[in-house]
Amino acid sequence: MVVFCLLWVPLFYIFRRTFSGGGGSGIWALLMGSIVAIFQFFLGFFLSPGGFEVSRFLFGFVNIVSLPVLIPLVFYLILLIFKGFSDNVDFANFALLWLIPVGGLRAISWSSTNDPILLIMTPLLWTALAVGLPFFINIMLRNFRWYTILLSIPCILILPFLASLTYWAFFSQQTLLGFGFLFLTFIPLGISLTFDILQK
Repeated sequence: MVVFCLLWVPLFYIFRRTFSGGGGSGIWALLMGSIVAIFQFFLGFFLSPGGFEVSRFLFGFVNIVSLPVLIPLVFYLILLIFKGFSDNVDFANFALLWLIPVGGLRAISWSSTNDPILLIMTPLLWTALAVGLPFFINIMLRNFRWYTILLSIPCILILPFLASLTYWAFFSQQTLLGFGFLFLTFIPLGISLTFDILQK
């Protein structure tokens, strides 16, 4: 399980890069991802884990599942504002590269727990968010209309909560509910990959 947590994100990045191409800023992604991962490794979690209810959901959202993916996406957006947008923009590849050092250090820190929720489920949720959220961002960037905004913004807001609900459900041993949330979280990733493969 530790090996999975260590290798899943880089292998998925290589797999996606074979047919999606991708933009630049890879060095920035690896550098900033490493800095943030090292800081969190030594500073610990921002929120303390609670029980099985709202506090556990918030803990999963901030420390485990959603915020680690939202940070590189926001950073990349800021970077693009200063650099300028181009046809070479790729939020997903940037986020995946950022998450490689994050996953490596998390694998080390979580290795003693031997917890499949952390070591297997979490990297899967990271990739679902890292590819799913940019799918809706790209819809707006490529066709900026009222209906694309109406579709994309609610999905961008809901998807991180779905991923955190997945973590919460599995942690609370509500396995059936967890798989349901997991399926919903992976739908945008599946659609995005399908489009990329067809375009290739």
